[in-house]
Amino acid sequence: MNRSTDSSLETVVGDLTLAIGQLLRRLRSEANPSALNLSQTSVLARIEHGGPMTTAELARVESMKPQSMGSILASLEHEGMIRRQPHPTDGRQVLFVLTEKGVEVRRRRQIAKRDWLTAAASNLDAEELQALATAIPLIRRIGES
Repeated sequence: MNRSTDSSLETVVGDLTLAIGQLLRRLRSEANPSALNLSQTSVLARIEHGGPMTTAELARVESMKPQSMGSILASLEHEGMIRRQPHPTDGRQVLFVLTEKGVEVRRRRQIAKRDWLTAAASNLDAEELQALATAIPLIRRIGES
C-alpha cells in the first residue's frame, strides 16, 4: 500500500468511526435516553437473545467485572425489568430473566429506533438510498471480521 492509499484509508476509517458513533448516539437518544444506559440496554438484549444467564456469564460476554455486572443487574431488578430464578442444575447460582416489563421496554426501544431511522432515511433521494443499501453488506462484513 502506498502513502496516498494509507491516508485515504485513515480518512475513511476516521470518518466512518465518527458517522457510526453519531448514528448510535442518535438512535439511543430516540429510544428514550433517560430510561436506560448503554450497559443496561446491552444486558437486556443479551438476556432476551441468549436466554436466562448468571451474573458471571453476563459479565464474561459483556467483558466486565462480575461486581460491575452485579450493580447493573441490581438496578434492572429494582426497575422490574429482570427477575431472578433458580439455576436448574446448580442450587448455588441464580439466573436472570426478563420480566414482561423488560420485554416491553426492549420492544418500545426497538420500535422507536426503527421509526426514527425510517423517517430519517425517507429524506434520502433514490440514489442516496441505493448507496446506503449497497454499503450495508460492507459494514456488516467489517463488523463480523
